[in-house]
Amino acid sequence: MPNGTELRNFNREAESMENTKDDSPVSFEAALQELQTIVDRMEKGEQSLEQSLEDFERGIKIARECQERLKQAEQRVKVLIEKGDGSHEEKPFEPEQSDS
Repeated sequence: MPNGTELRNFNREAESMENTKDDSPVSFEAALQELQTIVDRMEKGEQSLEQSLEDFERGIKIARECQERLKQAEQRVKVLIEKGDGSHEEKPFEPEQSDS
């Protein structure tokens, strides 16, 4: 389990990552909410072609940013395994496969 310092560093780096892009939503959750708003607006079909294209471009950009954030988060997640000598070994996190 990460200690307090590691958690603070992770939070600081996450905030830094979130604030690096001018027109990016502030958080991953905000990005998903904006993406859902764009999808809802486009599904109504009441926009002009130009507005729809702008929303589509923005939606693609947000989706790619979210994918990158998830990729970065996955790379950062480590599973610590205690060895027999009391030390720890880090190995990449591997998500469990669902049985569905």
